[in-house]
Amino acid sequence: MNHRISRWIFRLLICFSVLVILAAAFIFTADCYVRHSSADYLLTEEEAAAQKPFDCILVLGAGVRGDTPSPLLSERLDMGISLFEAGVSDRILMSGDHGQADYDEVNVMKSYAVARGIASHNIFMDHAGFSTYESMYRAAQIFGVQRVLIVTQEYHLSRAIFDARAMGMDAYGVCADQTRFSGQLWRDFREVFARAKDAVYCAFKPKPTYLGESIPIGGNGNVTNDT
Repeated sequence: MNHRISRWIFRLLICFSVLVILAAAFIFTADCYVRHSSADYLLTEEEAAAQKPFDCILVLGAGVRGDTPSPLLSERLDMGISLFEAGVSDRILMSGDHGQADYDEVNVMKSYAVARGIASHNIFMDHAGFSTYESMYRAAQIFGVQRVLIVTQEYHLSRAIFDARAMGMDAYGVCADQTRFSGQLWRDFREVFARAKDAVYCAFKPKPTYLGESIPIGGNGNVTNDT
């Protein structure tokens, strides 16, 4: 009896080990594929200015504390504003998490840009950009973006470009990095799994949490105001 139980345990361990190896192989392959397929679409700020115009500059959200953007988000916003001022596009799309009344990334992002001289009507807010995948899905389907310049940090940019191109957009990206913040090793590690997840999402294209009526990016950004 003990011998039979030992054989079953051994078989279970073998099966578990095979599953772990297959999962690791998939994650590694998907990570490499996402990074490789996006590599040709990474631009410097100068290269982006030479390739203008874009339908919009898409700034991806990150953490906020009250009315203050996190240092990570401030970098993204500063780069987005710089690109706007360089004439890369006359529209900025702020996409982030506003899923709760007491947590609002996108209004903080818009207020930051308006305070630096960008007219409110040039700034759109996507209140339901709960993930990178959802931000790109909604940029294409809700805002009708066809050619987009994405702004985020380098570790995140390849996945954002990959997702956007999977949604049919002619997507490029500019790195916002100016400073190496604490916790970057953890973000790099987590991003490996996020790339694998989004590779699956982009293969099957599930609908985002919310869709809604069309909001053409060529219109007036104030239609997305909620306050």
